[in-house]
Amino acid sequence: MSLSNPLQITLQPSGHQFETDAQTTLLQAALDQGFMLPYGCRNGACGSCKGKVLSGEVDYGAARDGALSAAERAQGMALFCCAKALTDVVIECREVGAARDIPIRTMPCRVESMQIVGQDDVMLLKLKLPANERLQFLPGQYIDILLKDGKRRSFSLASPPHQEGFIDLHIRRVPDGHFTGHVFDGMKVRDILRFEGPLGSFFLRDKPESNAVDGTERPALLVAGGTGMAPMASIIQHAIQVGSTRRMALYFGARTRADLYLHQQILDWQKQLPSLEYVPVLSDPAPQDDWTGRTGLVHHVAMQDIGNLSGWQAYVCGAPAMVDAAKKDFTQAANLPIEHFYADSFTYSAT
Repeated sequence: MSLSNPLQITLQPSGHQFETDAQTTLLQAALDQGFMLPYGCRNGACGSCKGKVLSGEVDYGAARDGALSAAERAQGMALFCCAKALTDVVIECREVGAARDIPIRTMPCRVESMQIVGQDDVMLLKLKLPANERLQFLPGQYIDILLKDGKRRSFSLASPPHQEGFIDLHIRRVPDGHFTGHVFDGMKVRDILRFEGPLGSFFLRDKPESNAVDGTERPALLVAGGTGMAPMASIIQHAIQVGSTRRMALYFGARTRADLYLHQQILDWQKQLPSLEYVPVLSDPAPQDDWTGRTGLVHHVAMQDIGNLSGWQAYVCGAPAMVDAAKKDFTQAANLPIEHFYADSFTYSAT
């Protein structure tokens, strides 16, 4: 971030630091830099983002008395969704580090754009959130679309947590799928949907206490099959946003060249994230693909390249058979500790 007259913000007890200006709220500045602070309404009404100003001066903004009393202000408390720094500031706050720290919400959204990619069987869906709303989540989590008949359909969030105003989904057409059939054949831009989220325990562990071995950060092995690439897209964009130097190896498995629907986007991400290694793998390349890259089962190719996974973390997302095979082979043949295997298994609900 390039700022004129920057102000330094220090988060305690983590010691994380970043710069902001006098026009940006402390919450927004932290989120923009990839630091996950808890919040709810973002307009000074709920108190979810309340914390203490340990040193420095802030403009308290439009915090409502019901969420921040005069007595709390006198004790140095502030609502970070409203407060703006007037000087360098040190604040005491809880940083979100696990799914349990984030409230699950039910929200409406509007279809903003629709793009069919791959073998014309993957829809890139962009959904617009209500004005002044933002969905807080960890990279890798999912939401449930709530259907009118009371049923649900689960989809991983492909957008990064810092994205403002919108969320992205990657939806594959399922034969006889009630909802996916509607997405491809009936849904229109500006349609209204409802969803619940964020959900799931599949998210990037990027805190030292959860990914270090012998004081060294564990590299992350990302294995995606088909639209299992969606949560990996969220993880990678988050890593770019926070300036991560953690080694990441992405293995993207698909049947044919056309099924690598994010191939060019991943190559672009590599330019922004030098620590990202990318290996596309085809299981059944078509003759017209003229494929000279890697072939076979995507998790087998990862094992061939890396060998011993004892010092790694593995994140695997795709069809149940792929996830189950990767778990067995990674933990039994490649020495991956079971506690460092994280998976999201896609199951489909037909009509």
